[in-house]
Amino acid sequence: MKTPFVTKAQLDRLIAEFPTPFHLYDEKGIREKARAVNQAFSWNPGFKEYFAVKATPTPAILKILKEENCGVDCASEIELLMSHKLGFEAEDIMFSSNDTPAQEFKYARKLNATINLDAYEHVAFLAKVTSIPETISCRYNPGGVFSLGTDIMDNPEESKFGMTKAQLIQAFKDLKKLGVKKFGIHSFLASNTVTNDYYPALAKELFELAVEVVAETQVDLDFINLSGGIGVNYQPDQVANDIAKIGEGVRLAYEEVLTPNNLGNVKIFTELGRFMLAPHGHLITQVLHKKQTYRDYIGVDASAVNLMRPAMYGAYHHISVAGKETADETETYDVVGSLCENNDKFAKQRTLPTIEVGDTLIIHDTGAHGFSMGYQYNAKLRSAEILLQEDGTPRLIRRAEKPEDYFATITGFDF
Repeated sequence: MKTPFVTKAQLDRLIAEFPTPFHLYDEKGIREKARAVNQAFSWNPGFKEYFAVKATPTPAILKILKEENCGVDCASEIELLMSHKLGFEAEDIMFSSNDTPAQEFKYARKLNATINLDAYEHVAFLAKVTSIPETISCRYNPGGVFSLGTDIMDNPEESKFGMTKAQLIQAFKDLKKLGVKKFGIHSFLASNTVTNDYYPALAKELFELAVEVVAETQVDLDFINLSGGIGVNYQPDQVANDIAKIGEGVRLAYEEVLTPNNLGNVKIFTELGRFMLAPHGHLITQVLHKKQTYRDYIGVDASAVNLMRPAMYGAYHHISVAGKETADETETYDVVGSLCENNDKFAKQRTLPTIEVGDTLIIHDTGAHGFSMGYQYNAKLRSAEILLQEDGTPRLIRRAEKPEDYFATITGFDF
């Protein structure tokens, strides 16, 4: 079982003040996770965690991470703009995008963010539309299949992201001629891995690549960005990743490969959006209806617009029934929202404590890619976000949308 970070008594007080559904975040857990990541990589003097803004683009959350010495990884102009408005310095902003419009490269250059080029063809494109920075990164895709032992983790060859090795080497040569002084290598080979072995294996592959690339191009390699991919234990029977063991595994690979090859000053960067935030967010929703046909259905006031992952990927999110975590009596339900789509289900044939209308459900691990993936099908309005502060008091950090928000872009156009 998973234990919520909020009690039923706390939820009862919250719901009396803030109508459900809403996303709830645990400030204490977020800060502790950021400190654990920084500690795990403290052996590397230049280490920096660049939190993936796309996971949780909420200013109050980003400010907490900023206070914990994290940077930001942005994927769009608006994420760059948000980060700039929040006071992140140029060196603390990474811009990793693909299929990038010219104006977004221009804005990244205006902020002097570190650009991470996704395609070899973007070297010429960047030079054409704006200036070439003195520090730049390129994203590597090794192709093939990425595996750990006999377990296939992912298929990089099918990924639209990154360059081949030959393209990356040529990009470095071209960029060096264009005036780049310092270089970075970035790669992302597997998503949401629940194993302490993934990051060290990725690191060793990138470190060996770095030795080869530097030997061929003679560039000044400033950093290696291990990106994301460290996952969370969405399933209750999964063992959570141990970031201390992961950091130590990367250190051993660093000392085995980089240090003997005169690359012992290379900085290590990470982009751990999911790992940093997912476990520290809950979607709180109340039961509106029970329905019995060929299955037993529990209808809640949240829907896929509040959490798309189960509908989009068939992703598992654990569900607790507030106050019934240790109940003996159980039933099997589909937990559903109200959208006109049959995939609007948070759980299918899930065994849960017996549920009644009015019960409060806690949907776990929604702190990353939860609110941020929301949409407005059926004219559903986006929910509020609430921060459970370290002292236990709640703070509204994003209000729920109102009808006038939904109508804002159509008012005056036949409406």
